[in-house]
Amino acid sequence: MPTAVVVAGIPYWTFPSFAIGPLTVRSFGLFVALGVILGVYVAARRNERFGIPRSQTEKVAMILVIIGFIGARLLFVATHHQQFTNPLQAFAVWDGGLQFSGGIIAALVAAPFVLRKWPRERAWDLLDGAALGFAVGQFIGRFGCFSVGEHLGGPTDFFLGVTYRGGVVLEGPLTVGVTYHNAALYEIFWLIPIIVILFIQDHRHVRSGVMAATFGLMYGVCRFGTDFVRTHDKTVYGLTGAQYMCIALTVFSAWLLWFVLTRKRTPESDPVAPPSDEPVDTTSAEA
Repeated sequence: MPTAVVVAGIPYWTFPSFAIGPLTVRSFGLFVALGVILGVYVAARRNERFGIPRSQTEKVAMILVIIGFIGARLLFVATHHQQFTNPLQAFAVWDGGLQFSGGIIAALVAAPFVLRKWPRERAWDLLDGAALGFAVGQFIGRFGCFSVGEHLGGPTDFFLGVTYRGGVVLEGPLTVGVTYHNAALYEIFWLIPIIVILFIQDHRHVRSGVMAATFGLMYGVCRFGTDFVRTHDKTVYGLTGAQYMCIALTVFSAWLLWFVLTRKRTPESDPVAPPSDEPVDTTSAEA
């Protein structure tokens, strides 16, 4: 297998943990936690414009996040069981190892039950807020994958590849001085324009549902493409589990965009909630 030119890529050292005084911080867990907190905050602030109390968004979001993490970890363990020499390692989420498709499936299955008592007339607005929050959270969380040497591919001379300089990796082994594809880094880069576009759409008050459809289309296409560079994931008929999920996400998002743009405009489809003296009562919405 040919090696890549050393100067082609971005110098790359993994940093699975670092010390702050007497404390040892796991970088994967830190970035995932920061992603969740910031993503939920963004969604909650947006939902306040539609009469949904911030505390209620935070409560429901955390329930779905926990369910998503469980699903993501279970699928990762099931598809990477050969990496575990001790059953207790299956619980070490802070060291890395989450399967995107497992988290999405678990959250989607649970969502109708968690949100069953939320105002139906604002469903599309809530979906837009969730898409914006997810995009921001995913952007931060991918730094965790980058820090532990996950989502790696083969040698390359691509200028955005990473030239391995040392450190423990979850996927490998890697050779010092060789430049490799890093799908986590690529995702960080292409999530930036997606997030910018979503914030622009939100500022312009596009029709409810358009933001969610835009995110689904852009994320589905971009993630489907970058997963081809990954060489450590199991594939079925040449595609990873995440790629099959991206196909479904892209098809659904295309339908959603068509639906929200062609439906008859109603007060419920307006992007700005009607004024109200009292917030919507969602205190009874529980999982």
